[in-house]
Amino acid sequence: MNLFGLMDTSGGAMQAERMRAEVVAANMANAETTRTASGGVYRRQHVVFAADRPNTGFLNSLATATGGASSGLAATALPTLTLPGSGAVVPGVHIAQVVEDPAPPLKRYDPGHPDAGSDGYVSYPDINPLTEMVDLMGATRAYGLNSSAVQAEKGMIASALDIAKT
Repeated sequence: MNLFGLMDTSGGAMQAERMRAEVVAANMANAETTRTASGGVYRRQHVVFAADRPNTGFLNSLATATGGASSGLAATALPTLTLPGSGAVVPGVHIAQVVEDPAPPLKRYDPGHPDAGSDGYVSYPDINPLTEMVDLMGATRAYGLNSSAVQAEKGMIASALDIAKT
């Protein structure tokens, strides 16, 4: 990985955390939504992150062209960044999907509500503001840390250019 690749990694993480913060904001905004456009109660959403993987298309094509596993190419590990004392780390993250929470809606007795059932209960989303605020704080913190990493990297690049000038 080159020095500018680190900026791509941090930038991708910042995009993912921004999306996570937007999903949390949508959850908070819809905490009392009893009817959506599809007709049901709003469901809390979660962001699922996944590690970026290098493109293995060339490696697979080469393994197929040269005989596959017999040449040992199929068993070749993907290019990774290995840190001393740890396992292989594949740099980067992206949003794999945004999923709905399978938790059932909360029932509250409110017979005067327009969405109340025949028993007088209204279904509300199972959204806890405290949980959402903790998620938002985590997303904000991760975004800020990645921003600091980008700033530090810019400083390293500037220092390297200053050394090259002399």
